[in-house]
Amino acid sequence: MESKEKSSRPNYMEFNTPLSARLAVGQCSIPKEPRVLGEWVIWLEQRPSEGGRVTALIRPWGCPEISAQELTPAPLNLRTRVHDYGGGALSTVFDEDQLVIAWINGLDGCLWMQRWKLIDRTKVKNDYFFEPIHSSRRLSAIGESLFADGLIDLQRQRWIGVMEREEKDFLVSFSLDEIDQFPHILHSPKDFVGYPVLSPDGSQLAWVEWQNPSMPWDSSQLWWSIFTKDGDLQTKLLIAGSCATHPKQISVFQPIWLTNGSLVVSEDSTGWWNLMILKPDMNQNNQACWQRPWPMSAETAMPQWVFGMRTIAAFGEEIIAAICDQGEWLLKIFSLNGDIRTVLQPFNDLAGLNADFNRAVAIASNPNHGIGLLELDLTTGTWKHQSEVDEVIKKDQISIPQPIWFEGYQNMSTHCWFYPPMREKKIATPLLVKSHSGPTGMAGCGLNLGIQFWTSRGWGVVDVNYGGSSGFGRAYRERLNEGWGLVDVFDCVQAVKYLVESGKADPEMIAIEGGSAGGFTTLACLCFTNIFNVGACRYAVSDLKEMAKYTHRFERFYLDSLVGNFAQYMHRYEERSPLMHAENIKCPVIFFQGKQDKVVLPEQSQAMVNALKRNNIPVELHMFDNEGHGFRDSNVKVKVLEETEIFFRNHLNI
Repeated sequence: MESKEKSSRPNYMEFNTPLSARLAVGQCSIPKEPRVLGEWVIWLEQRPSEGGRVTALIRPWGCPEISAQELTPAPLNLRTRVHDYGGGALSTVFDEDQLVIAWINGLDGCLWMQRWKLIDRTKVKNDYFFEPIHSSRRLSAIGESLFADGLIDLQRQRWIGVMEREEKDFLVSFSLDEIDQFPHILHSPKDFVGYPVLSPDGSQLAWVEWQNPSMPWDSSQLWWSIFTKDGDLQTKLLIAGSCATHPKQISVFQPIWLTNGSLVVSEDSTGWWNLMILKPDMNQNNQACWQRPWPMSAETAMPQWVFGMRTIAAFGEEIIAAICDQGEWLLKIFSLNGDIRTVLQPFNDLAGLNADFNRAVAIASNPNHGIGLLELDLTTGTWKHQSEVDEVIKKDQISIPQPIWFEGYQNMSTHCWFYPPMREKKIATPLLVKSHSGPTGMAGCGLNLGIQFWTSRGWGVVDVNYGGSSGFGRAYRERLNEGWGLVDVFDCVQAVKYLVESGKADPEMIAIEGGSAGGFTTLACLCFTNIFNVGACRYAVSDLKEMAKYTHRFERFYLDSLVGNFAQYMHRYEERSPLMHAENIKCPVIFFQGKQDKVVLPEQSQAMVNALKRNNIPVELHMFDNEGHGFRDSNVKVKVLEETEIFFRNHLNI
């Protein structure tokens, strides 16, 4: 095994000095959705320094020392807005010596494509491997449609993917040879669709659907069909999963095909997202006979908030999968004979897994190494990892997270990560409680400079996997059903009490922060408990009734499971909305909100701030003109972190 170390840059924090906000959140690019294409690796890179612009990069696989070629230079910005959370902006394939890429341009929302030719190896420059065969082409006509999660069907020279239009999803196709087309509709599901995958011979398509009021991690289905000679879909068959009305709720995630024509998917009928397989000879008479040769009490999937999420990949007739066990990820290889073997590598926070032949790539980190590209040779077992984060902070300055299990809601065992402070303090330690978003998100243990910002200043940080978090099985996830605002609040409070009783935190210096759903948990903690001394919220839900009425299509019925049916349980919406009980908040709060947010409307933050001002509670509101739900620009991220630290320090007298 080997790890690629890049040469250090003169931007390390000095020993025993606080990590600056600029180094913590404003400098490092974020890799996304990597893929192996034969001898090449291609990925997306989000650049906070360019306003959060996302671009596509390519270089030889396993060669992090070689500079990558940028295929989509500025001003191109690869971004999708399907379901408002987006993802899945790039589609790629090799056609002999040609690289074909298709992308969604965030500037106009249209589908574009370009063909590239591999340069003669004797003429290759260090960072330039492909030259364009033609200029980029806009395949879709400008309009109100949104696109995402596509694949390239080489056999028919077309792009197949998801279109969202007029409050509905479609599977559509576009020819690669025409410009400004109207979409050809292949399938019109009842509500939502995603994750289309093409069989190795190009004759079959599988995809995932889900319907209101379910979210895809609650109840979803795997569908399958054969193409006609004209490229349309024949009879579409439901072959796995369950509908919302089914007595047993089952979620499916990310179907893939093996080279022998077997279909593999992750589903949670056992209470855990595990792999199951449908072999080619089992699809006779429209009967899907699945096998589950690899049962385990661990997860091989994650909640599908965005497109482009991948935890399993095929290489030949074997499967490599990222497995989440007790809050940590590892890699395993599954063989058709039932064997399972572990891939030896040091990273325990993994996502975006992809493979081709005996090569694999993933987005990986661990407590000592920041998020970056992990490239694995599955034949030799060697690996290389490249991370910009590692150039910012030295290992002896890193606070290593400690796993803690404590008694949470209804005495159920609950998990969190505790980061001890890196600077000795003669007085007790201030504690920052982090409530993750989702609320199905998960507090991971990879190196997070945003957390190290606080530990370098003498803070302890606890990142709570409250009931409802993913990564611990369906039962853990369902603890939050109809309990949002109760379970998550109780678990955050219990984590604080555990650390205070252990002498790891000063009860007079407890802060809490969160964004989106985590912002709701933060406000609910401040509103319905008296254990916190200050809080910070990013695009936080404060009024459940307003969110139930006006939130976007993807989450329109989400509160039915988190709180209860609106018409039947309206009193719960009132009882748990922080805005309805703002007079209970007695401590200072700072708010951050994007004006372009369509998930949590800016009016929610403004109403909460106004209510606190009427009660003479110290409060600040920072609005950002060009940000939506989740901040992308480095200057905004830096300002949020700096203003939060100043606000906490001033009001805690640190």
